[in-house]
Amino acid sequence: MRFPNAVNDESVQNKAVAANVPPKVKLIRSRLVLVILFIILVVIFFWSFTVGRYAIPLPELLTVFFRKMFGLSATWSATMETVLFNIRIPRIIVALIIGAALAASGAAYQGLFRNPMVSPDILGASAGAGFGAAMAILYSADALTIQLAAFVFGIIAVMLTYFISRLIAKGNNSVLVLVLTGMVVTSLFAAFISLAKYTADPNNKLPEISFWFMGGLASITAKNISRSLIPFVIGIIPMLLFRYKLNALSFGEEEAQSLGVDTKKIRFIFIICATLLTASAVATGGMIGWVGLIIPHLARMLVGPNYKFMLPASVLLGGAYLLLIDDLSRTIFAVEIPLSILTAIIGAPFFIYLLFKGKDSWT
Repeated sequence: MRFPNAVNDESVQNKAVAANVPPKVKLIRSRLVLVILFIILVVIFFWSFTVGRYAIPLPELLTVFFRKMFGLSATWSATMETVLFNIRIPRIIVALIIGAALAASGAAYQGLFRNPMVSPDILGASAGAGFGAAMAILYSADALTIQLAAFVFGIIAVMLTYFISRLIAKGNNSVLVLVLTGMVVTSLFAAFISLAKYTADPNNKLPEISFWFMGGLASITAKNISRSLIPFVIGIIPMLLFRYKLNALSFGEEEAQSLGVDTKKIRFIFIICATLLTASAVATGGMIGWVGLIIPHLARMLVGPNYKFMLPASVLLGGAYLLLIDDLSRTIFAVEIPLSILTAIIGAPFFIYLLFKGKDSWT
């Protein structure tokens, strides 16, 4: 079963030209793109430390890192120590992790369902995580409990989707049933979220819930690094190890099985890993949209549809993109802008561009 492809990455002429490119040239080009993306990520990573309300010149930043690395005495102020090591380092690292996680899960889901319109919340992970966070906020839980509730309910929502679809499909049209069940579970948890908002105190809890849903990293501390990094590592490693099997799944169920791929097993592994990445990202940074939808498209445009390169490219692009978005959110205006607002402002026009680029496929 194959979903209609609403977006063509290249025109027919460009595909014909690309088909004549020798495989060795494609391999070198893709590796070169990955190296360039890594360099861009490193540049944005260090630049992110220098921007903000408290500006830190790059030479001074490098001096601080150098002296800290070799245990030399501090020559900087206590204010810079607090800003750099207690605020910016945790925030920058977590932004990188969340962006990479959302982009990787979006790329995996698009490969699993053979549909470039798919985003990480297709199976209900974001809605489930949102409900968990809303309930925790409603009952005045602390920050750690809110994150745990969001993470657990995100996993529960996807597991509910998966097992209900298995009961319904019984091996027939399993992909279609899985997506439809995900839509139903997402709507169900969205209704629960609305109920939580309706019963929340309009002067206290409701603004807190609404602000959480807009996404942001203002409250990130050093403790959030391990809470984000551990599920990210657990989720991303299997995806990178088995990423080449997504290429086989893109040909369809029967074709993949003829190539010796256990489609049910691989699909389950990727669903679990992508859900882990999505739930942990939403639990830490709130609802940050468009990253998992747009970044895999951009990666596909740069390195092609081969998941051997496309998935790592998505990870690098996602991390760099959300780092840049977070830098903008805390520097454009006097008040910090929620991340989901900026990702939508940037992501929506880009997606419209993709729709215009692939308009021939609609007819």
